[in-house]
This record gives sequence, structure tokens and C-alpha cells, in this order.
Amino acid sequence: MRILLVGGTGTIGKKIYWRLQEKHELISAGTKSGDYQFDMTDVGSIKELFKQVGKLDALVVAAGGGPMGPLEQLTEEQFYEGIRNKMMGQINLALIGQKHIQSGGSITLTSGILSEDPIAMGTILSTVNGAVNGFVVGAAGELFRQGIRINVVSPGIVEDSIEAIGTYFPGHHPVAMDKVVNAYVKSIEGVRTGEIIRVF
Repeated sequence: MRILLVGGTGTIGKKIYWRLQEKHELISAGTKSGDYQFDMTDVGSIKELFKQVGKLDALVVAAGGGPMGPLEQLTEEQFYEGIRNKMMGQINLALIGQKHIQSGGSITLTSGILSEDPIAMGTILSTVNGAVNGFVVGAAGELFRQGIRINVVSPGIVEDSIEAIGTYFPGHHPVAMDKVVNAYVKSIEGVRTGEIIRVF
């Protein structure tokens, strides 16, 4: 399969890349690295990316984020930052990408455990993760009519992130990277659609 992987050099993305590279033709894209550089918060930049990449069998997005902070200090603009990045960035990649994906292909997005198991200072990420999950569930039926599957992988805190952000997740059990990557493989190579593939 010819797969566009957005965020292929990130913590999870690079493990997806290593797993898929021997079996599939992988094209990586990111803000500052990868085969193509683009801005996932800019619709024009996304359109140009797909114009350059051409036809695909799958789109995988392992990128996107949002601010963290105490609820009493959060601003509307900080929410919009998360919306523009992790929420609409992924949604726009799917909306534009559907026109470039062959029938029988798939889209895999990424949300996260905070949509269901919140932490202090994580309200923005809880909000946008929940929205990404809702988009996938809502879009699956219409995409299926086009012959395209769509799923979202929702991982817990992964082993490779414990040192950097583990203190934000008290009591959370780290998820093995292989288990997380398996969820993406299941979405890409399997038959499921419209599912939130939870890896907690």
C-alpha cells in the first residue's frame, strides 16, 4: 500500500514508520521533517501536500496537540489553538485526503485517553480528543459509501513518554509501544471502520 504518514518522526509516529516501512510504500510529512513539510493548521498547505503526494491507499495521522494549563487560567484562544491543531488539523486532513484515497483505502486519526480519563490541566486535550472521536464515528458511514474506512486510535500514555510527561498522569499505567503500533496496523490493514480503537 502507498501510505501517507503525518507525524512520522514523533514519539508514536516513528514506531509506526519502522513497523510499516518494510511492507508498504511510506511517505512521511510533518511540520519540520519528513519527505514533505506542511502546516496542518492551514487548509491551503494541506491541499498542496496532497497535490504533491498524489493518490494513496491510506492516510495515517499521528500528529497534533494543544495547550495544557489550569482550568481557571485557560482562555478562548488556547482552546482555539487545540481546535486548529489536533482537532481541525486532523479533520481537514481527512476531508481533503478522502479525494486522494483509492477505493478500498483507509484513514486513521489519533485522539487519546484524556477524552475518557481526564487529568488535571488537560481540559483542552480532553475536549479536542473527544471531538476527533466524534468526527470519526460520524463520518464513517458516508466514507464507507466511497469505499474508504476511517478509524481513530486512542492511546493512553505510552512507555516512551513517561520520562517527559509521566508526572501529569498519576496512577496511569503506561502502554507498551508495540501494543499502540498494533492498533494502527489493525486500522490500516484490517476491515474495521468507524471505531475508536482504545489502547489503555
